[in-house]
Amino acid sequence: MPANVAYRLIKDELALDGTPALNLASFVTTFMEDEAEKLMTENLSKNFIDFEEYPQTAEISNRCVNIIARLFNAPMDDAHAESLGCSTVGSTEAIILATLAMKRRWQLARKAKGLSTENPNFIMGANCQVAWHKAMRYLEIEGREVPCTKELLYMDPKKAVALVDENTIGVCAILGSTYTGHYEDVQTLDSLLEAKCKENGYDVGIHVDAASGGFVTPFTVPNLVWDFRLPRVHSINVSGHKYGLTYPGIGWAVWRGKDYLPEDLVFRINYLGSDQASFTLNFSKGASNIIAQYYVLIRLGKLGFTHIMKNLISNADYLSDQLEATGKFNILSEKSGRGLPLVAFNLKAKKVYNEFDLSSKLRERGWIVPAYTMAHELEDMKLVRVVVREDFSRNRSEILLRDILAAISLLDSLDEKALESHRKYRRSSARHRHRSALSPNAAPNTKGKAGKAKTAPGVC
Repeated sequence: MPANVAYRLIKDELALDGTPALNLASFVTTFMEDEAEKLMTENLSKNFIDFEEYPQTAEISNRCVNIIARLFNAPMDDAHAESLGCSTVGSTEAIILATLAMKRRWQLARKAKGLSTENPNFIMGANCQVAWHKAMRYLEIEGREVPCTKELLYMDPKKAVALVDENTIGVCAILGSTYTGHYEDVQTLDSLLEAKCKENGYDVGIHVDAASGGFVTPFTVPNLVWDFRLPRVHSINVSGHKYGLTYPGIGWAVWRGKDYLPEDLVFRINYLGSDQASFTLNFSKGASNIIAQYYVLIRLGKLGFTHIMKNLISNADYLSDQLEATGKFNILSEKSGRGLPLVAFNLKAKKVYNEFDLSSKLRERGWIVPAYTMAHELEDMKLVRVVVREDFSRNRSEILLRDILAAISLLDSLDEKALESHRKYRRSSARHRHRSALSPNAAPNTKGKAGKAKTAPGVC
């Protein structure tokens, strides 16, 4: 078919998608400046892995790693102790690479002592993102989860350290829980883990999943100690396409030093025209997102990032305060920069409708606001989450508040029969009947081992 016909055919179909600016489920950046988009367009054809052909792009990637490492207070005492890192497609790849490095480091240490390298385990909170479940399953590691409680909606460091044994390859701390935006207590985890390692002769490190919080915390609560200032923090990942303010997909993995990234995991290749090192899951990938990340870093600098992130915290606090003032909602997220700029809440009173019904009514106005259940052992807790991004203004939050209250007012007027009819329609709609290409003829697997529904916390 002619090019213009193919373009129009696809464009018309994509018009049925949601509006990115109204997608409050996602942490992923939906706005960049025209200059950044122009740079991306001009470099779409570049394959980042071709260092010999595109040496300046490789240099720009190294600069990004250095900027991020310094942002995370990486040690710079001497050349041997210098940190190192790499770009990734996103935090999932970064997490898998970091977990692989921890596993191999543990295996090499065990072999050197003549000990078994079977049954490695990794400690994390039940509130971890699905990327961690992928890492455990793909790398054949036992994942030990610390259950959340109604009093603590994220990982308890004391319970995490209690699970550590000689086969533990590492512990994950999350800087910005996907469910509620909380920052886990990395400093306490570090001190407890240090004491246990000294007592038992272990060498267990911490990986900080800073996918969302890595580009927020240094600018909003710079005195919070969570990064390489702590000796047990061996590696950190961060998503450039979240609060790094860059379009997807770009992520970063940073290691404390070369001792924490075993050399045998790094491949040396020379068939692209020069000798170069490679530690990635994806060999070929576009260079445009790396260039866009560098644009954002040098365009904004510390001052610009501080201004934007504090503004996001202010807008999130405003939305949180206004929702709380209605008397209809419990606020489950933190305020004043003690957590991510998001608002997680649920209904205060028991009604015939629930949070999923509220989410559905908001969708009728174009808002994509996810409703989901909490982590394992707290599945009975339902909540709604609004992610505040750079393009979410105070004016837009006031419109959202208006629509939330209008939706509640309408739901209050419905009886149980009308609600069930509405839910039946919702379940049969095209949006909820979507199937993955991985299993086109099968219903989605939403059941856990015990038969309980397991719902992911929105889009991440």
